Amino acid sequence: MIIKELRLQHGWSQEQLAQMSGLSIRTIQRIERGTSPSLESLKSLAAVFEMTVTELQQTPDKKESNIKVTDEEQTVIDQVRAIKSFYSHLTTYLVVMAFLFAINLLTNSNHIWAWWPALGWGIGVVKHGLNAFEVFHFLGPKWEKKQIEKRLGRKL
Repeated sequence: MIIKELRLQHGWSQEQLAQMSGLSIRTIQRIERGTSPSLESLKSLAAVFEMTVTELQQTPDKKESNIKVTDEEQTVIDQVRAIKSFYSHLTTYLVVMAFLFAINLLTNSNHIWAWWPALGWGIGVVKHGLNAFEVFHFLGPKWEKKQIEKRLGRKL
């Protein structure tokens, strides 16, 4: 199925596609994850994308796909995925730390040991955030390019 690729090519969110096709957001999510849609869902989506049901059912070969992603777009996609990963990491950290502090306070409030895992893991979360938001570019893509050019004997 090429639903997700077509949706992204048009710049639509899952909510927008659901509204235009008359399907639920949950149905769109299931289809994008690989669940086989019903014929009625396919007809609705085909109408939105202005294609036939047969064209919509084709599994795209990555080499022959009409949907091209430029290097700049791929960089932005990777950056957004990194930020999403950071937020997921941060949320997990906060939930687990709240749980650990609750256990600590309920079992022995005289000695707060939960600070140690909070500090250790917190350092990792901060590093992840700095990398995701590209705060420091040390050892980043520009550095990599410079090192490659240097080792190939080329001048920038």
